[in-house]
Amino acid sequence: MQKKNVAVVGVTGYTGMELIRILNVHPGFEIGAVTSRSEAGRALQELFPAMQGTRSGSIAVTFPDPELVARDCEIVFLAVPHGAAMDMAAAFLDQGSRVVDLSADFRLRDPGEYATWYGLEHGRQERLKEAVYGLPEIYREQIAAANLVANPGCYPSSVILALYPGLKKELFHAEGIIADSKSGTSGAGRVAKTGTLFCEVADSFRAYSLGSHRHTPEMEQELSLASGRDMRLSFSPHLVPMNRGILSTCYVDLRSSIQTEEIRKAYREFYKDSPWVRIMPEGVLPETRWVRGTMFCDLGFVHDQRTGRLIIVSCIDNLCRGASGQAVANANLMSGYDLDLGLDAAPLMP
Repeated sequence: MQKKNVAVVGVTGYTGMELIRILNVHPGFEIGAVTSRSEAGRALQELFPAMQGTRSGSIAVTFPDPELVARDCEIVFLAVPHGAAMDMAAAFLDQGSRVVDLSADFRLRDPGEYATWYGLEHGRQERLKEAVYGLPEIYREQIAAANLVANPGCYPSSVILALYPGLKKELFHAEGIIADSKSGTSGAGRVAKTGTLFCEVADSFRAYSLGSHRHTPEMEQELSLASGRDMRLSFSPHLVPMNRGILSTCYVDLRSSIQTEEIRKAYREFYKDSPWVRIMPEGVLPETRWVRGTMFCDLGFVHDQRTGRLIIVSCIDNLCRGASGQAVANANLMSGYDLDLGLDAAPLMP
């Protein structure tokens, strides 16, 4: 296999670190460049001692120069903050590179929604039209042909995969949906903040950004497309004292009295060509430890006969499936590779 050179722009955060972990052993990609404004000149193994002795450990971190990076790399992974990514993506696209953007800058199709939720005017609206939302289970063909892929957020990945088939097949109502999610602290990023210090999160459990989390419009955008109507949902995120993982519990009102096995059958049919969505059998509910370090999204179902509600439990690894692994999956499709190339690792147990 002729390997393609790729670049990781913004390597110092958790998503950049996870990209390096995955790309280090990927059979179709070679890391051609890694960049950081603050750490240029150092080797990866100096930044991350865990990389010593690995294939990529000796790679030098460079300053993010789009012209130089694009000269050697066909695909660029942007692991930089929202607001900064839009201009960098445009610069790399202008140089002929294809871009997988892990920020939120190209996820929302409506620039007005972006301004409302992120507090910024979108400076590259002309690029929004060419951006493809990077959820392979729904947009596989469009991703393969794209030059710019907007990698989904971690919470939306778990919630959309849980709800999309049921809305598409009209198994439950689009009104009154509640998504209650719990995330490990790596979802908050690697920059030191008081709220994510060890002593602040250990032996504790808290809700945050209730009714105002920035991932809400991303979920509503995609789920509205599934249901064929403009819809709203209540999203309640929580921080739990673990490193990585997301468990989302979604509550929906069924349209009719339907057995959970019929629901499982409908979901299995929808995801029949999706190797990473696993439908749990009767009596089994997903756990974060079963997906740790993988691309799996595990879905479990409980029909609450008393209320008529269906409870859907969705589990992903926020750094892999919810960010960097999904970015590599999108790059696989863009490169003409099998979707799961280099992404077939078993879960890290225990």
